[in-house]
Amino acid sequence: MIPEKRRLNADIASSISQLQAILKQFEKKQKIYKLIIRGKGLEFETYRNFTADDDAGMIDWKASKRANKLLAKQFKEEKDLKIMFLIDIGENMVSGSTAKLKCEYSAEVTGALAHMVSSGGDKAGFLYFNEKVVKYVRPSRGEKHFGQFLDDITNAENYFGSSNLKIAFDFAFDYFPRSTESVVVISDFTSFDEEAKSSLLPIAKKFETLLLSIKDPIDKTLPDFSEEMVIEDPKTGQQMLVNPAIAKKIYEQQMLQKEKFLHEACSKNNMDLLELTTDKPFISSLATFLKERTKRRKLI
Repeated sequence: MIPEKRRLNADIASSISQLQAILKQFEKKQKIYKLIIRGKGLEFETYRNFTADDDAGMIDWKASKRANKLLAKQFKEEKDLKIMFLIDIGENMVSGSTAKLKCEYSAEVTGALAHMVSSGGDKAGFLYFNEKVVKYVRPSRGEKHFGQFLDDITNAENYFGSSNLKIAFDFAFDYFPRSTESVVVISDFTSFDEEAKSSLLPIAKKFETLLLSIKDPIDKTLPDFSEEMVIEDPKTGQQMLVNPAIAKKIYEQQMLQKEKFLHEACSKNNMDLLELTTDKPFISSLATFLKERTKRRKLI
């Protein structure tokens, strides 16, 4: 008898439902979805009369002034978009101090977004990586394709090894289809360094790129301890006496520097970054991010 796979504690169905509920707040789910994913903007097609159901951000004020009536922009929807997800499945994601491990939280976020792509009639592709590229699934659509993704993302046995962002980025640049519209990277980015940055920038120039940083509170600060601790290197057996207060301060400074480095890389290279922490539900933060993204890029 083949043993059953160990599964992550990820409620992807609930995440999908919650994200769909948010999208229903907008006039047209599919249009908003295209704007969210693309970021660069849909191709302008024509103007139409503004209605009470439209978002005020859709008004073209210059055209409205010339026509002496309110006009809204209408965009030409493109079909068959290809959205690629780069998913960190390193052992760094199998950690956490809250009800959800980072990998479980990541699975819910990615599942909701991937379903949005599939339900929109477009193609989603997946690259799973740790210290190497573990699996590359070319963009496709359909229930079978999405079902395979769910099986991969929730299989606890798939998460192992260290995280090498550079290898994943190099592979993406070399092998992702030229017709790829957007690349979504999901990781805790704790290993993001100069080498990873140098490999990410060409991707940002080639594709619309979004980064979703999944953090646990312990990735930002250590718990408070009042007494000194002895830590031991499991490989060498060497021990060290640590003052928790000093260690905590140094740790927080290092984590803050890493966050700043990632933020600067994104802001200077036209990449959108959303930071999520496992101690807070992601839906509201994701909704705010999507709204700000469309507003900032003047898409609607």
